[in-house]
Amino acid sequence: MNNTDLNTLTTREAYILQLLTEGYDSSEISDMLYISTHTVKAHISAILKKLNAKNRTQAVYKAIKDGILKI
Repeated sequence: MNNTDLNTLTTREAYILQLLTEGYDSSEISDMLYISTHTVKAHISAILKKLNAKNRTQAVYKAIKDGILKI
């Protein structure tokens, strides 16, 4: 998927991606959002698939590079 835009991510996925950009890990995100780490990991998996990224670092890089997120 090239030129992914923010509309391909749900609001929750976009927020979790922003938190990943800020350096939070799954357990910290789950505590902040009052959801299980399993749910956080499911959201991250969906983010990786939608951004065609192999890992969290690549997802953050692509999101910033493509202008989906700003730091």
